[in-house]
Amino acid sequence: MTGSLKAVCIDCARPAALARWWAELLGWRVRAYDEEELARLHAAGIADPEDDPAVAVDPPDPRMPTLWFNAVAESKAGKNRVHLDVIGSLDEVARSGARVLRAAGDDIDWHVLADPEGNEFCLFAPLS
Repeated sequence: MTGSLKAVCIDCARPAALARWWAELLGWRVRAYDEEELARLHAAGIADPEDDPAVAVDPPDPRMPTLWFNAVAESKAGKNRVHLDVIGSLDEVARSGARVLRAAGDDIDWHVLADPEGNEFCLFAPLS
């Protein structure tokens, strides 16, 4: 049996805010809310899309996986067991609000950063 990757799901406290942050970082887009989706939220007692407990960020290529940001009650307790690897400039990514947890050095060729909610990701220099 073979499968293909549909989505990567990230647990967080504030899905809409974190989805916007990642969409801007990656140059992707937060999925728009059409009338049907707004009606679904209202039927679930959610008046504002900002309070949506599950927000999608779509890639530019539909063959790539979607990122889903899902509200969870518990706070982050330790190191992520799964993380994203990103290609980009440390200066630009740091300006986005990411925190550098570990800089590239003698033992690693990449930087380890955290998004605004503390989820770790690795940053690799752009390919030349």
